This record gives sequence, structure tokens and C-alpha cells, in this order.
Amino acid sequence: MFKNTMKTTVLLAALGGLIVGVASLLGGGSSGAVMIGLVLALVMVGGSYWFSDKLALSSSKAQIITEADHPEFYGMVRDLAARANMPMPRVAISPADQPNAFATGRNPSNAVVCATTGLLGSLSREEVEGVMAHELMHVRNRDILIGSVAAAIATAISSIAQMAMFATMFAGSSNDDDRPNPFAVLLVSMIAPLAAGLIQMAVSRSREFEADRSAAELLGNGEPLARALERIELLAATRPMAVAPAQAQAYIHNPLAEFGGRRRGAGPDMTRLFSTHPATEERIKRLRQMAF
Repeated sequence: MFKNTMKTTVLLAALGGLIVGVASLLGGGSSGAVMIGLVLALVMVGGSYWFSDKLALSSSKAQIITEADHPEFYGMVRDLAARANMPMPRVAISPADQPNAFATGRNPSNAVVCATTGLLGSLSREEVEGVMAHELMHVRNRDILIGSVAAAIATAISSIAQMAMFATMFAGSSNDDDRPNPFAVLLVSMIAPLAAGLIQMAVSRSREFEADRSAAELLGNGEPLARALERIELLAATRPMAVAPAQAQAYIHNPLAEFGGRRRGAGPDMTRLFSTHPATEERIKRLRQMAF
């Protein structure tokens, strides 16, 4: 737990340092662009965070259920929430055939956990329990908030870089000594968003590992979730699932992975640096190495 928490803290600090550095480098005659970029990022990501439950449910076509609708699944979530000493979240089911699940909501009191019909129909009860424990740990660990903070900073960096670049381009050939070097602006505008994106993805992968660890600790056994991840990885390859890219990182398995032409875990791949999820075989390995 300490290792993952420290890693997340360091990554968020790196993002914070990056935005300060970018703002300082591009500030000069583009201070207005810097402020506009910050405001845009806060509005865009803040709105997404506040309405995250509605956006996620709409994107997945999920419906909120009651205990009468699906007593076994609803009761499982209720029992897990009680074991974790958490408020009972709303429970939803998405009609998607791919076995998958996600958690959303701005805090534990406004959370939703959702499973697809593919998950409920393809996995054993123990495996489904492992998956839902993972999703509840995202809620308990406030990963939706952490992800939103990382996204806000990364979006701000990209917005600042783009606006500063445009401001410099349209500033003409001014000899103002305070004006940033246009070549430096162009270089930073290209590199800063890339660096911010890499750090944001690393934050997401760190939180997935922590949710896996916390779920195994809650159940007293990492094997159910490990088996579930194996099963999901296998079945997802034959059951593509289209969701809004902004929602993909919320799922236990990236539902867009199969559209990339190459499955994760197929060997060394630099694209993993841009992945919101760790390689499935690494997650399984860590779960099976846990001692209880």
C-alpha cells in the first residue's frame, strides 16, 4: 500500500511541477494564455468529475438496479461494502456483452458500481466478487478524484502550451525582451503535453495496482480476482466493446484495448507507457504473490 501511495504522490507532484515549469517558461508575453488554459482545464475536468456518474452510466447504457431486480448481485455488493465499512453505492448493470465493470461517482456517498451482463454471465460468483471488490476499492481509495486531479493538470498543461503557442505566433515580430523565444515555445508546446500524458497514464496504472491489492486484502485472497482478470482478458478479445475514450480508464479492463490491433501483454511494447491499465499478466502475478 505504502509503495503505491508514494508512487501516486510522486507522480502527482511531478505533474504539479510540470505545470509550474510550463507556465514559467511560457508565461512571458503569454500570461493571458496561461490563465485561459488553467480556467478551461478546471471547467472541463471539473464538470466531468462532478457529473462522472451520469456520464459513465450514459456512455455504457447502464441502468441502476434494486435488490428486487437482481438480488444475488445486489446482495454481493452490499455485503462487500459492509465488509469494507463503506456506504452502500448504487448498483448498475450495463447490457454490454464484454465482461467488464467500472466504478464512478465524485465520492463514496455518491458512488456507482456497474457490471456488464457479459461479466455476470461469464464469470463464477467468486470471480465476480473479486471484480466488484476491486471496483469498491476504487471508490474507497477515492481514485475517481485522484484521476480527475491528474486529468485536470494534464489538460491544463496541454491548454497552456497550445494557447501560448498561438499567442506567440500571432504576436508578430515584436522585439519585446520579455517575449519568450518562439522556438522554445514551440518545443515546450510539443513536449509538455506528451510528458503530462505519460505521467497521467502512470497515475492511472498505479491506482489499478492499488485497487487490485486492496480488493485481495478485503477478500483475504488474491486468487478470485486473478482468475477473473484471466477470464476477462481471454473473453474481451472476442467481444469488442465501444465506449467513449474518456470513460475507458474507469473499467477494470480497458474496453478499447481490442481496437488497438494488439493485445496488452503480447510482449515488450512502448505503447504501454500510454496505457491506462497495467499489463494483465503483471496484475495477475502480483495478486498471486500476495501473502495472507
